[in-house]
Amino acid sequence: MSAPATPKVAADEVAANTKRGGDIRVTLSPKTVGCTSGFGGVLRLAPGHHVTEHLHPYSEEFLHVVQGRLEMTLDGGTPVALGPGDSLLVSIGVRHRLVNTGSVPAEAVFHLSPLAPRPELGHIDTEQPLDASAGNPDVGAAR
Repeated sequence: MSAPATPKVAADEVAANTKRGGDIRVTLSPKTVGCTSGFGGVLRLAPGHHVTEHLHPYSEEFLHVVQGRLEMTLDGGTPVALGPGDSLLVSIGVRHRLVNTGSVPAEAVFHLSPLAPRPELGHIDTEQPLDASAGNPDVGAAR
């Protein structure tokens, strides 16, 4: 796939991934815009809901909270409270689990970089996914 003339993607234009919980939409990726250094998108998480624990063996994850109250647990430690305007770095190989602790839907923006050598190597589940039959977000492969 060649890069689109205008590398803009609206979240509503891509399918939601709910494998680990929440509504995760990969907007910018090798598949959608032909980028080669990482991928990113948006996460929507209802009050009381969570994203199951997993890790990224090749990528750092950058998370920025736009709305709501979240807690991120890193490597089983004390949860880190996050609110609107807060950003968090999840280092390569760190197990992480995200929970909406607020009373309103939470929204966050995420970016992972660098890409794994192959998309199927990008995530390792350390907790049973909520929908184990669903695939990982389809980010495509770097060219």
